[in-house]
Amino acid sequence: MNAASIKKVLILVTILAVPGFLYYLLQDKGKNRYRPLAIFGPKAVASTFHSVRGKNIPDTIYHVVDDFKLINQAGDSVSWKNYDRKVVIVSLFYTTGNTHAVTFANKAMRAFDATFDHNKSVNFISLSIDPVKDNPAVISAFAKTLPAKAGKWDMLTGDSTHIYNLINKGLFIDAHQDLTGGEKKFIYSNMFVLLDMKHRIRGYYEATSQEALSKLDDEIKVLMAEELRNTNDGR
Repeated sequence: MNAASIKKVLILVTILAVPGFLYYLLQDKGKNRYRPLAIFGPKAVASTFHSVRGKNIPDTIYHVVDDFKLINQAGDSVSWKNYDRKVVIVSLFYTTGNTHAVTFANKAMRAFDATFDHNKSVNFISLSIDPVKDNPAVISAFAKTLPAKAGKWDMLTGDSTHIYNLINKGLFIDAHQDLTGGEKKFIYSNMFVLLDMKHRIRGYYEATSQEALSKLDDEIKVLMAEELRNTNDGR
């Protein structure tokens, strides 16, 4: 076989091999470059393992937000059962907090609610940090001003101890009452918290920062893609 024939054979082999090689890169290497969102909160090493490329990797036990039982603006009892297989975004509010921060956070939550209105995999929760004043009748009237539709954007109230445990120990964001000059004030972290379908914390976002809210918008979509990928993989 002369040099010209050998050259033609090599060119043909290259043409035939390139598509297969590219497919391998996309399927194998591309998948490995996928980076899920971080998981926040305390974690522990489990006694079980999972396999990655033939190697046994210890499983990790991540913090999960405990179940709760609260009342929404429609007077319905709400718990994690209402958010089964849902991505959830949580915020804090109180109806007498007519400050710029509270108003801005509620407007931002309303915008997210409108964006994901037809997406059944995304729900929103606003927890009252003043459950004594924010009884079901009060939050019902308040929800109508936003508007916040129960079942999609639940504004929740209930036992104050239960709510503060959920906020401080479950979500790991600060919220407490302080007496200043005999006047009760609420001190809290004005954050949005992103939770996955297993009720694990996947992100914190400052509610008054447009940059942080834009990041949240992106990471809701990233998390939904991650959940879909895990479902398809049988996880």
